[in-house]
Amino acid sequence: MWKKCLALLLCLLTLLPSAMAMEGIDVSVYQGKIDFAAVRDSGIQVVYIRSSYGSRGVDGRFRQNRDGARAAGLPFGLYHYMNATDPAGARREAEHFAQLLQEQEYQCRPVLDFEGHRELSTEEATAAALAFLERVEELTGHRPMIYADHSTASAQLGAAVAEYPLWLAQWGVREPSLHGTHWTEWTGWQYTNQGLVSGITGYVDRDRFTDGVLLATGETTFPYTVRRGDTLWALSRRFGTTVEKLVELNHIPNPNLIYVNQILQIPGEAPTYRTYTVRPGDTLWGISRMYGVTVNQIAELNGIRNPNLIYPGQVFQIP
Repeated sequence: MWKKCLALLLCLLTLLPSAMAMEGIDVSVYQGKIDFAAVRDSGIQVVYIRSSYGSRGVDGRFRQNRDGARAAGLPFGLYHYMNATDPAGARREAEHFAQLLQEQEYQCRPVLDFEGHRELSTEEATAAALAFLERVEELTGHRPMIYADHSTASAQLGAAVAEYPLWLAQWGVREPSLHGTHWTEWTGWQYTNQGLVSGITGYVDRDRFTDGVLLATGETTFPYTVRRGDTLWALSRRFGTTVEKLVELNHIPNPNLIYVNQILQIPGEAPTYRTYTVRPGDTLWGISRMYGVTVNQIAELNGIRNPNLIYPGQVFQIP
């Protein structure tokens, strides 16, 4: 009897992630015009929208789908279909994707759609995917997710990529299998490409997502490019945070070692600065008096090493 109970318990534990998961769909221009209110009323809880592809492509219905999901009150995320096959190209595509992301208010993790690269070795596929994921995280401050089918996840993507959440495409099975992959859990599962949902004409991909797909409240950050003379301590004072938070957020192994042109994510909303173009005869002291700030504040914000040496035509940010 106890063996039957144990078997039943194991079965329930296996089914638990799917049972607790949120129902979702992923859409692109191929679904045409969508009635997102009807989609919501049919029980869909999460929508993923293709925003872009390649280094310049933008999905033809990206903005209409974004506006529709937002108006229906559906949490949504955006995904990018990557064409690049090498790290340099992947980073260019990540920058294109990140630029679109900065214009949105999305609630779900950004996603790399990694498919169609069967010709790449494990080393090549891992390097390209990792370059994209790391660049998106660097530019947005949000940890992205990767979408891949089981064959790609098991045969082409190395352990380094498994540091990022997985959205697994595996159709025609009762439960997703991570056997042979480097992942121990899934965050998304695309279980069919022939789903039917009210508000959409024809087939649509159907998914299940755990709450790991949702961005944490308060995760808002903005990018900052390190300038000569910057330290984590000075940046923490300037932006009202702590060295410990900057270290944690940016995965910095040595708090005393940051680099010029390194991009750091700073918690909170990006500050709004005034600008001033230096004219002949200007001094930092005179500019500071004009705006009611200190010489040190202007020098620190603009990376000025010698406050007594400024040039006409320079553009300063004023706190």
